[in-house]
Amino acid sequence: MTRPDEAPPERATGIPADIVAGIAGLLLVLVALVVGMLTGARLYGSAQFPNASPGFGEYPILGHLSPHVGPGTVLAVVVAMAAVAWGPALAERLRWRTALLGAYLLSVSWILALALVDGWYVGVVRRLATRDEYLHEVPGITDIPTMLHTFSDRILSLRPDSWTTHVSGHPPGATLVFVWLDRIGLSGPTAAALVCVLVAGLVAVAVPVTVAALGRRDLARAALPFVALLPGAVWLGVSADAMFAGVVAVGVAVLAVGCVRLTDGRSAGGVLCAAAGLVLGFGIFLSYGLLLMAPVALAVVLVSRCWRALLYAVPAALAVAGVFALAGFWWLDGYHLVVERYYEGIAAHRPYWYWVWANLACLAVAVGPAAVAGLRRTAPRFLDGLPGRAPLTPVVALVRGAALAVLTADLSGLSKAETERIWLPFAVWLVLAAAALPGASRRWWLVAQAGTALVVNHVLLTSW
Repeated sequence: MTRPDEAPPERATGIPADIVAGIAGLLLVLVALVVGMLTGARLYGSAQFPNASPGFGEYPILGHLSPHVGPGTVLAVVVAMAAVAWGPALAERLRWRTALLGAYLLSVSWILALALVDGWYVGVVRRLATRDEYLHEVPGITDIPTMLHTFSDRILSLRPDSWTTHVSGHPPGATLVFVWLDRIGLSGPTAAALVCVLVAGLVAVAVPVTVAALGRRDLARAALPFVALLPGAVWLGVSADAMFAGVVAVGVAVLAVGCVRLTDGRSAGGVLCAAAGLVLGFGIFLSYGLLLMAPVALAVVLVSRCWRALLYAVPAALAVAGVFALAGFWWLDGYHLVVERYYEGIAAHRPYWYWVWANLACLAVAVGPAAVAGLRRTAPRFLDGLPGRAPLTPVVALVRGAALAVLTADLSGLSKAETERIWLPFAVWLVLAAAALPGASRRWWLVAQAGTALVVNHVLLTSW
């Protein structure tokens, strides 16, 4: 008998159906490219992107078409081969904490190797050094209270002192992180980039820890190499969104551990849930879109059946919002101004009818074919937990929560002017679906995951 969340016994048609699903996810990108070119929905070149080269545009992945190799090519291939050859076995056999450490080191190595395909300067240093990035504004922020109090006044673009693109498009918490790094001596784009990578690598620990805390360490072990070898690592190195993904993933993991401790009557459960609330509360001040992490966090509460956790986590999250409000920044005001600025830019030129599905094609690349194939197996269980259905289990609940978040963002239209990196905080949870794939096929799916990332990174110079 198969346990919930596990792959059913392989039948003659099981594996091929998974392969069809995985290939379909990648082919959706090709369909989006062709449709975009035929209908004019695709933007490219200097006509739509000032100072851009003719090869820059939407494929639909945003980037410059430039097949290349670089210093990280050999390293990336070696890391991928090692992960495929030994990753699944080590994830199963190593002691749990050792396996988590290995997953973290693999994740960081994979992110850096892919970034180095573009070279140290282009792939790492320059990513956070452009005038659109947070670091551009850091030298001018000498008074944090004043910055917070006047932050909303500088969000709209049609004024001489408006914030640069990324600063204006996010709550002030994102900028504050880089200001604080500067204050403690980690100044400049190199230090900031490495911090983003090191924090991003935490997803390879936090996501499996969440599943294990909720009672399925077997599936957590199965997921370890897939989370660490995420194709979205192309954008994890290097972007601030990579850091956002790491922060909120840790928040969810702490919540899961706290819920279990509360349920078991063990010490520190309430403290951990409150800490999770603080982290997740700060998350929505890193990015407005991270409010949509709520379904993922709620999935933890549903599976653990620990509603008491909300009595600790919610007030803690509200306390973070209260601190920002007292400092002069009201989240809702910032959100409404960002929506207004949103349509002052590229959002006005990107058609909803196209990007409402082309964005999902980009997401399919970020999560990889293994996650798409895994979704084929987990999606039919999305109604679990309802009366008359099977009990809700960790992987199904977390994947369902992430899928709900993605669909909400996509249907809202407020993601159609964004790039692939915005999906990273949700992609790391969607890739859990790969744990539902049959064990005998997982090594080949890891090959597909690594191959997806390597092809994208060597064909395109991705942007943002």
